[in-house]
Amino acid sequence: MTDWKRICPLEDIPRLGSRVVRRPGASDIAIFRNADDEVFALHDKCPHKGGPLSQGIVHGRKVTCPLHGWNIGLEDGHVVAPDEGRCERFEVKVEGGEVWLGV
Repeated sequence: MTDWKRICPLEDIPRLGSRVVRRPGASDIAIFRNADDEVFALHDKCPHKGGPLSQGIVHGRKVTCPLHGWNIGLEDGHVVAPDEGRCERFEVKVEGGEVWLGV
């Protein structure tokens, strides 16, 4: 069973943008919002060189790392071929216009 933590209203995350959830003593989480108002949550570190994915470009259901242009799938955290790797994914949902993160 997943416990949920309220993060913010959906409108606080810009379309095609993100919001960072800071976790003391743990890695940050980036919550992304695409053009269709879908939300996704990934570890805020590209598996290639650790670039901040929260500063990347959101397009469709992918984010492009701002450092070296790697594309990461927002749904599963997998790097798009020909590159290889994976970024940790977190449960996230929108209910009543509020974004909730699975903890």
